[in-house]
Amino acid sequence: MKFLFSLCALLVLSACASTIVPPPRNAEYYLKQGERMFDRELYEEAIANWEKVRDSYYSPELNIIAEMKIAEAYFLSRKYPEAAAAYEDFIKQHPNSDRLAEAMYYLGLSYYRQILAADRDQTATSNALVTFESMLKRFPQDPRAEEVKVYIGRCRDRLASHEVYVGRFYLKYGKPFAAIRRLEKVFKTYPNYYYRDEAWYYLGKAYLITGQKEKAVQAFNTLFKDFPASQYILQAQKSLEKYY
Repeated sequence: MKFLFSLCALLVLSACASTIVPPPRNAEYYLKQGERMFDRELYEEAIANWEKVRDSYYSPELNIIAEMKIAEAYFLSRKYPEAAAAYEDFIKQHPNSDRLAEAMYYLGLSYYRQILAADRDQTATSNALVTFESMLKRFPQDPRAEEVKVYIGRCRDRLASHEVYVGRFYLKYGKPFAAIRRLEKVFKTYPNYYYRDEAWYYLGKAYLITGQKEKAVQAFNTLFKDFPASQYILQAQKSLEKYY
C-alpha cells in the first residue's frame, strides 16, 4: 500500500513538474516574434517583443538590431517624438556603429515630421536642421546626401519664414527696431531664403518708419532689381510715397 501511494505521489509530482516550468524563450525568439508583428503592422506588439531583446543584453549585435527596429516601428507608426528619442539613444549608445548614418538620417526625419507652421514654435525645425547638417558633414558620400540637402534647404526656409513672421508681428504692433533686427537676421543667416522679396519689403518699410531713409531705398532697390515681378513692389512704392 505504501508503495502504491509513493508511486502515485511521484507520478503526480512528475506531471506537475512538466507543466509548471515553461521552456525558456531566448532573445532570438522575441526578435523573430517582433518581426512577425512588424510585418503585420502591429507596431506596438513588435516594439514590446524587441524591448525584451534589448533588455536581455543577449549580445551587442542583437541589441543594435533591436534598438534600430524599435525606432523604426515608432517612426512608421508616426510616433515621431518616440522615434526621435529612440534614435537619439541609439546614437549615444553606439557612436561608432556602421548604422550611425542611417540613425542620424531617421533622427532628422523624425524631427522634420514634427515641424510646425511658420507662426509656431520652431524647435523641431532647428533640431532637424542641426541633425541633417551633422549627418552631411560626417557622411558627405552617403547615398542620401542629396535628399538631405533638400531637407536642409526646407528647414532653413522655414526658420527664415519664422523670422519674417516675427518681424511683421513687431512691425504691426509698433516695434520697428525689433522688426529690423529680425528681418536683417534673415539675410545674414538665410541668404538663400526663397521669399526674400517679402523680407526686403518689410525691412524697407521698417527702415522708413524709423527714419532710416537711405537704408529703405537700398532695400526697395534690391527688391525692384532682384524680384521685378514681386507682388510687394507696388506696396513698396506706396510706402515710399507715404514716408519719404
